[in-house]
Amino acid sequence: MLANIILIVLLVVIVGSAVWYIHKEKKRGVHCIGCPSAGSCTRSCMSNKKKSVKK
Repeated sequence: MLANIILIVLLVVIVGSAVWYIHKEKKRGVHCIGCPSAGSCTRSCMSNKKKSVKK
């Protein structure tokens, strides 16, 4: 019983910390939290660029 309560409290703390961190970073204006250059990102990822078609 006590082990279950400790486990639940630990999970709530971990999830709460993650949500708080994401909220804090979004408030700062970071667009891609996991990206190393997230603070200076121009919101255009390399994967979103149109590929040039060779003729």
